[in-house]
Amino acid sequence: MAGDGPALRALLEHIREARGFDFTGYKLPSLQRRLAKRLEAVGVDSYDDYRDFLELHPDEYAQLFDTVLINVTGFFRDPDAWSALAAEGIPAVLDAHPRDAPIRVWSAGAASGEEAFTIAMLLAEAVGERAFRERVKVYGTDVDDDALDQARLATYDAERLEDIPPSLRGRYFESVSGRWCFRREMRRNVIFGRNDLVRDAPISRIDLLICRNTLMYFNSETQAQILRRFNFALRPTGLLFLGKSEMLLTQRTLFEPVNTKRRIFRKVTQRDERPIPELLAAGGAGAGQDARDLAERAFEAAPAAQLVIDRDRRLRLFNEAARRLLRLGAPDIGRPIRELEISYRPAELRGPLDTAFDDRSAVSLGSVSHRHDGRDRLLEVRIEPIGADTLELASVSFVDITARQEFEQRLELANRELSTAYEELQSTVEELETTNEELQSTNEELETTNEELQSTNEELETMNEELESANEELGAINDELRQRTLALDEANVTMDAVLTSLGIGIVTVDRDERIRQWNAHSEDLWGVRSHEVVGMRFGDLDIGLPVGALRAGLRESLLDGGHVSVHTVDAVDRRGRAFSCAVTFVPLQVDGDPEVAAVVLAQRARVA
Repeated sequence: MAGDGPALRALLEHIREARGFDFTGYKLPSLQRRLAKRLEAVGVDSYDDYRDFLELHPDEYAQLFDTVLINVTGFFRDPDAWSALAAEGIPAVLDAHPRDAPIRVWSAGAASGEEAFTIAMLLAEAVGERAFRERVKVYGTDVDDDALDQARLATYDAERLEDIPPSLRGRYFESVSGRWCFRREMRRNVIFGRNDLVRDAPISRIDLLICRNTLMYFNSETQAQILRRFNFALRPTGLLFLGKSEMLLTQRTLFEPVNTKRRIFRKVTQRDERPIPELLAAGGAGAGQDARDLAERAFEAAPAAQLVIDRDRRLRLFNEAARRLLRLGAPDIGRPIRELEISYRPAELRGPLDTAFDDRSAVSLGSVSHRHDGRDRLLEVRIEPIGADTLELASVSFVDITARQEFEQRLELANRELSTAYEELQSTVEELETTNEELQSTNEELETTNEELQSTNEELETMNEELESANEELGAINDELRQRTLALDEANVTMDAVLTSLGIGIVTVDRDERIRQWNAHSEDLWGVRSHEVVGMRFGDLDIGLPVGALRAGLRESLLDGGHVSVHTVDAVDRRGRAFSCAVTFVPLQVDGDPEVAAVVLAQRARVA
C-alpha cells in the first residue's frame, strides 16, 4: 500500500508491544502481501483500521500470525540436501567430538517439529539409539506458539509421514489411535521452546545448526544480524545447514562452504588482525667499478622517483624519474633541501627526515596528490635510512600509485556491484521461494476447500436423493388424494341429489349450532341462499320460521345423541304464505366419534 509507511510502522510497533512479535526485520513486500490478505479477510481498508480491529478482536492475532509465519515444513524436505548432511555433515560433527562428548543441535524455525525429528532420526542412525539418548540434545525453536504446541505433541497424520523412508518410519514412530507418534523414550531428547531469532539470545555451544528457509523472510540487515548470532552460537567446528534458497555470499568472514549446492557451511573462527612484517632490502658497496656502474644504472632506470639526502639535509642524488617528476637538474645536487621546492611539495619532508635519521627507522607519509604534466597523480611517499655510520643517508621514494588506485577503486566498485548483484539475486531467489511457499500454502488451503466442497456435494446428492424419494411419496399421496377427492365429489353430488329429491328442506347444524348445509328446497322455502347462511348460528336466522321456539328441541337433540324429536310450528314461506311446518330434529353421529357431531333439521310444509 503506497503511502502507508508510517501507518505500517505504527501497526508493527503495536503488534510488538501487544504480543512480542517483531516483524520490522521482515522483507517489506512479502510482509505487505500477507497483511493485505488479513485486511481483505476482516473487511478493513487501512493499517490504522486493522490496528483498531486487533484491539477489539484479540482472536485475530492468531489468524494474523498463521498468515505471516508460513509454517510450511515436512520430514526430509528436499531429500538430496538431507542425504548430503547425513553423508558429509554429521560425520564431520562426530569426528570433531570426543567419543562420549555431548552433541547439541539447534533447529531454528522448527515450526511443527518435522525437521527437528528428522535430524534426531539421522543422529540416532549415526551414533545408535543408546548413545543418542545419552549424548544428543536437539533444540527446536520458533516464534509461533501454536506450531510449538503441535511439535511438543510429536503426533502426525499418516500422510505427513509419507516422505520418511519406511525403515525409519517403522523404527521411530508408533501408531496411537489412528495417528503416528515419535517414540517416547527418544522424544525426551528433543526439546521445543520459543526463540525470536531477531530479539532473543541464541542457544550456545551448538554443533549443528539447522535453519532452513527461514532467513529468506528477513531483509539483508536482519539476516546479517542473525548470522552473526549463529556464528557465536556454534562451536569452532560447528556446521550450519540452510535451505535451498539461502546463500551466504556476503558472509564469507562468518561461514565457509562445505557443500555449496546443498547449503552446508562451516563456522569461520573470528581472530584478531595481526600486522604483516615489512621486508627491507639492504645493499652493500660494490666489489668493483663494474658493480658501482651497475648500481648507478639500476638506480637511474628505476621507475619510481628517488632522492638521496644526507644527514645535513642536502640533496646528494636523484634518478631520471625524479628529474622528470620533480623538475630537478644537475645544479640542485648538493643544495640544502630547504632551498628546494621538494622540501614541502608534493609532501612535507623536513619533519619525517628528522624522524628517520633520529630513530633510524622507515617513515611512510602515505599517499599525496601531485599535479604533473597537466594531470593529477597520486604518489606514495616513503623515507628509508641507508648507508653506514660514517655516512648517514636517507632514500626518499615517490611511487606513482595513480593507476593502482584507479584499479583498486574500479575493483572496489566492481566488488560492490557484484555484492549488490549477489544480494539482489539472493533476494530474488528468496522472494521466489517465499512466493512458492505462499503458493504451496494457498494450494493446501484450496485442496482443503476442495475436499470440503466435495463433502458438501456428496451431502447435497444425498439430500437430492431423499428429496426425490419424498417427491415420489408426495406424488403417490397426491394421486391417492385426487382419487379420494373425486370419490368425495361424487359422494357430494349424490348427497346433493338425494337431499334435493326428498322434497323437504334440510339443514345441518354442528354442536356450536352453526349451519353447515342448506339444501336447495330450504332456499326455495325460505328465500335465502346457501352461501348467505352457512356459518351463521341457527338462532340468528331471520326467516319465516320461528327459530327461537325451536332452539330448546335443537339443544336437546345435540345433547342426547339418541333422541329424535318432532315439533309443529306456524311459519311463513318466502312468498308470505302462512302454513303449519313440521320440524324434525335428528341427531347425526359419525362412526367412531362418541359425541354428536351435528343435527339435521328436516322441514316439511303442510297446508295451513
